Amino acid sequence: MEKAMGKIMTAAAETRAVAGTMTNFRWKIAFLIFLISFVAYMDRVNLSVATPVIMQEFGFTKIDMGFIQTCFFASYALMQVPGGILAEKFGMRKTGALAILWWSVFTALTALAKGKISFAAVRLAFGIGEGPVFPSLGAATFTWFNKHEKGKASSSILLGTFFGPVVGPVATVALMGLFGWHAVFIIFGLVGVALAWVWHRFACDNPADSPYVNAEEAAYINEGRSADSLKKAVAPWHKFLRSTQFWAVGIQFMVVDYIMYVFLAWLPMYLTEVHNMSLKSMGFWASCPWIALMAMVFLAGFVSDKIANGSHSEMQYKMRTVTAMAGVAVTSLGLYIASHTADPAMNIFWMSVSLGALGFAMSASWSSVISLGGKYTGSVSGWINLWGNIGGVLAPIVTAFFVTNYGWNNAFTATSLFGIIAIVAWIFVKPGKQLVPQDK
Repeated sequence: MEKAMGKIMTAAAETRAVAGTMTNFRWKIAFLIFLISFVAYMDRVNLSVATPVIMQEFGFTKIDMGFIQTCFFASYALMQVPGGILAEKFGMRKTGALAILWWSVFTALTALAKGKISFAAVRLAFGIGEGPVFPSLGAATFTWFNKHEKGKASSSILLGTFFGPVVGPVATVALMGLFGWHAVFIIFGLVGVALAWVWHRFACDNPADSPYVNAEEAAYINEGRSADSLKKAVAPWHKFLRSTQFWAVGIQFMVVDYIMYVFLAWLPMYLTEVHNMSLKSMGFWASCPWIALMAMVFLAGFVSDKIANGSHSEMQYKMRTVTAMAGVAVTSLGLYIASHTADPAMNIFWMSVSLGALGFAMSASWSSVISLGGKYTGSVSGWINLWGNIGGVLAPIVTAFFVTNYGWNNAFTATSLFGIIAIVAWIFVKPGKQLVPQDK
């Protein structure tokens, strides 16, 4: 009966939206979330694309570049849990704006680096600043969207993170051709500064406080949610750390992000070195796997919300688990096949299949953050991002070690085998069971 009433209320709210009585400002926030995550990942991939030029200019080895990449991921990973706590204690608005501003300043300062130590120091500081951003965005997806819109809301984060590597290689190569590699980091830094202002201006901690949200939209967003769920509070970490689910969702994301960061950090170099692609050709072909990933994330978010709003909504959590496990399995298989495919076109095809399939695990992970965390979504976001970026710390340097000692094919084969860990971990995630039950 309660479920039926909830669906009636949701249908009524949607009818008012169609009639034009309800604002839809939350979808502008979704677009802003997309833009922030897009620029964040543009700021990561630009170093990967500029790597061949920087290596030549400064005489860096692959191990040197792996170390520089790892410095970012190390500080970024360490700031995930504190970032989630800050977002919940001080609000996603202030925390997110300060984090975006910080990371953008150090993106620009990358242009002033003069050697391995200065590159490492700047990227280390860059990671500290970016750490609280995604916990803030995760908290926004919980606060700003109706419970039936969580799949599409989560996809706005993921689509941005994967659109960055689609545009990043092409944009970086174009800017490098016009102005040199230094200008790339200065331009992206200035864009981030502007986004920090926009986030602080429009992303209120409570949608009801926004002058752009009317009473109908605020009521729709908060449907079925207690007033207590919007209060700023620190998560009960003592309970979280005793939860098998909590550890499982983190561990699987470490593997998922490890695989993704292998693509992010090394695909441009792989294409130029193994397939002898020019910088211009590499900029285009390196974007293809990320286009596949975007498409699969969008599809996964759409299907997730369809199931959540359908007559078998209780199946959404089982489907989330199944699709995540299947996605990782296809990712590993595709990467293994790609590592044994010499033809450039077929290699890119299988790389695209591999990274595209990872989108199902990514979408399931971020949707599960909301269902597991509830009002503590910021902290759970920080937790999985901590584990994900442990994968990010390992991916550049471990891959560099494998490539240097065993070659590219063996490096990708080893990466594909890590998927087994994520598949096993998903058995214990149980995304339909909230970590700390909250009053409705």
